[in-house]
Amino acid sequence: MAPGVYRRLGRADGFHLYDMRCLVDHPGWLGPKPESGFRVVLARSGAYLRRVNGRETFVDATSVLLMRPGDELSVAHPLGCGDVFTGLDVTAELLAARADCRLWLDRRGWEGTVGDRVDLRHRALVAACRRGIDGFETAERVHHLMAELLAASGQPGDDVVRAVRRRPATLAAHRRLADQTRAALAAGLFHAGLRDLASTVNSSPHHLSRVFHTVVGQSLTAYRNRMRVRAVLHDLDQGVSSLRTLAHRYGFADQSHLTRVVRQHLGESPSTCVKLLRRDGGPPTRT
Repeated sequence: MAPGVYRRLGRADGFHLYDMRCLVDHPGWLGPKPESGFRVVLARSGAYLRRVNGRETFVDATSVLLMRPGDELSVAHPLGCGDVFTGLDVTAELLAARADCRLWLDRRGWEGTVGDRVDLRHRALVAACRRGIDGFETAERVHHLMAELLAASGQPGDDVVRAVRRRPATLAAHRRLADQTRAALAAGLFHAGLRDLASTVNSSPHHLSRVFHTVVGQSLTAYRNRMRVRAVLHDLDQGVSSLRTLAHRYGFADQSHLTRVVRQHLGESPSTCVKLLRRDGGPPTRT
């Protein structure tokens, strides 16, 4: 990796998401350097030249690149340094567990451009990680982003991979998987990461996330947050007043994360919810 300012955004379940500002200020070519793992590079600003396995490309803020082990990368910065990108390092084990694993594992590095909506979701994920979200939500959003990036590479995405007629037995199995997942969350499995939750119901993270959304009609993260908000409301009603305690109890990244999720789902802050739920009979007041 070229010298630069590095910031970790998330690390869990076989992936490492990070923010990078390149500090290389050299107009000539640096490299080649062999890649040791699977890496997705999403440009966010700036421009430079990139040579992957001998193929030269101009990179700007619309570009995406997948590197595989053994791929060789060289870079040049004729316009100067300062380009910013998001890096996503993933393990072979994580890729092998995905339904679209062949498209990731069987192909040498590919380059493409990212559509505007996918780019916005990518940037929103970076912003959410900076604000502070838990590893579970980060993992699910990363898996969805990976599926969308296949289309950017010119490869068929999830819809093509799974484009087979679902038999009644398949639909029933999907419903059972969703119900088992709901039961695990109802039992309080809030601290588990996405991979651990998937393991509990004998599934892969990507398959579980996709099936759950299809059956329930919302993402696993959204449903899990709904369950967590209800648990927080119950504890507030029971007199628990420490938001820090509740954040730790229900697996939020921190107190600020809990407050944002509660406000997103209820339109009210936790402190307002306390007033609405208080038992002294006094009129609630808004803050």
